[in-house]
Amino acid sequence: MIGLTSKVDNNNVSDKNPNVMPDEQNEERYFLEGPKSRWKEFKFLIHIIWDFLVGFRILHFAGPCVTVFGSARFKEDHPFYKKSFEVGKSVAGLGFTVMTGGGPGVMEAANKGAKSGGGKSVGCNIILPMEQYANPWLDLSVNIKYFFVRKVLLCKYSYAFVCMPGGMGTLDEFFEAVTLVQTNKIKRFPIVLFGKEYHKHLYKHIQYMADAGTISPKDLELFLFTDDIEEMELHLIKYAVDGFGLKKVKKMKRWAIFGE
Repeated sequence: MIGLTSKVDNNNVSDKNPNVMPDEQNEERYFLEGPKSRWKEFKFLIHIIWDFLVGFRILHFAGPCVTVFGSARFKEDHPFYKKSFEVGKSVAGLGFTVMTGGGPGVMEAANKGAKSGGGKSVGCNIILPMEQYANPWLDLSVNIKYFFVRKVLLCKYSYAFVCMPGGMGTLDEFFEAVTLVQTNKIKRFPIVLFGKEYHKHLYKHIQYMADAGTISPKDLELFLFTDDIEEMELHLIKYAVDGFGLKKVKKMKRWAIFGE
């Protein structure tokens, strides 16, 4: 697996919150504090371009993907891990590459399911002090430094999104995908909110948003709310396979000069 290497020192994270990097290791936070010198902002821009370039080159041959979002915190014996394995295997059976954030938990389960189903598995990881290590079920993996770059890459190579149970990052990805479709920034890609019991309060709130007029009632049709694998498959076939006329094609030739 290739990609950017992590500069995070795991022995030097905050004792109170191990998810937080020391300031000197957190370029993104430094950049977002406000205006910097022209030179420093130019250097940061170069780092962003490099992050994108590495991601483009590594994921260029990933194939049509379905991105599975979900928590990094579920262990192998958890029901959500097992269900995510089934989702990954099902998606691979439809001919898609399973893409995840590349980490443990739900992401690992989906990638493992893809491999079990004879499919391809890729990960677009984020460099963090904890939780986010590359799981062992990846055919391709890229380590990204910046969240906003990673979010673009997770969308760029996908024809569908499946949101499994997860935390704030998972919901961030879900609502961004829905918003991009809602605002016509991307085409009508199928989005699946998977896990009725886990997401029931979230779905109820989205319904309340429609009742309050902050979203259109039609926006509820932008995603499928289910916990049924077969229903998910039919949704992906209708809106991704048939909707975009996807067919199997010959593998693209790699060019070594581009780092492929």
